Amino acid sequence: MVSDVHGEAEALARAGDGADALVCLGDLILFIDYHDLTQGIFPELFGRDNAEHLVGLRTARRFDEARTFSRALWASLDSDPQEAIERAVRRQYSDLFAAFPDPTYLTYGNVDLPGLWKDYVRDGVTVLDGQTADIGGRRFGFVGGGLRTPMHTPYEISDEDYAAKVAALGEVDVLCCHIPPAVPELTYDVVARRFERGSEAVLEAIRATQPDYMLFGHVHQPLARRMRIGKTECINVGHFQATGRPFALTWD
Repeated sequence: MVSDVHGEAEALARAGDGADALVCLGDLILFIDYHDLTQGIFPELFGRDNAEHLVGLRTARRFDEARTFSRALWASLDSDPQEAIERAVRRQYSDLFAAFPDPTYLTYGNVDLPGLWKDYVRDGVTVLDGQTADIGGRRFGFVGGGLRTPMHTPYEISDEDYAAKVAALGEVDVLCCHIPPAVPELTYDVVARRFERGSEAVLEAIRATQPDYMLFGHVHQPLARRMRIGKTECINVGHFQATGRPFALTWD
C-alpha cells in the first residue's frame, strides 16, 4: 500500500515484493519537492531559486501572490506551458507505470492528470475511482482526487461530486481514498503548518458503514498517522516519495 509516490519509480518497483497486490492511492507526479527544491517539474523548468520563492509564498498562505508569480514564469517559456507540463508529466508517468507490479490497483491523487493515464495503463494495472474491487477476498472501495482548495491542483472536484463517488461504493471492508476524512488530527501537516482538506463525506461514510479500514495519504507529515473511528482504523499509509517504504495491510 503506497500513496504520494511523487516520481519515486525506483522504490515503487520494489513496493509490491512479497504482497498479493499493490494498492496505490495516487499523487504519482512530482511537480515540486518541498524538501529538495532541485527536484520536480517546476525547478527543472525554472530553477531552484524560483522554486524556493514559490514554496515560501505558499507556506505563508499568500496564494494569490504565488499564482501571479507562477503565471509570470510560465508566460516566459518559449514553448506553450501546457505542452511543457504534459511532456514532463508523460516522462514521469512512463517510468512510474512501468514500475507497477502485477496486480496493482490504483486511484488518482489531487496532483495527477487522469486524462493521461489511459495511455499508460497495461494488463495487471487497474484504475478505480468511485468503484470497488475484490482483493484477497475483501471488498475495497476507491475514491480518487481531492477537494477544491486555493492551491488549484490538477484533480480537484466539488464536494458534491466527491460525495457522489463515496456514496456509489456502498459498504466496503476497506475504504481507500487519496485524501483523509475531515478530522483535524489527520488533516494537519506539522511541517507545512496548515490543514489540508479532508472529506466530510468520507467521515460520514465511516460512521455509517464502519469499514474495517480507511486508508489514505495526501498529508505528508500528519499530526496523527492513525486513529480509530468506531471500529474503523483510519491510517495514513505514508509519504512514499520520502520513505520509499510501503504500508503492509494484513489480516489475522
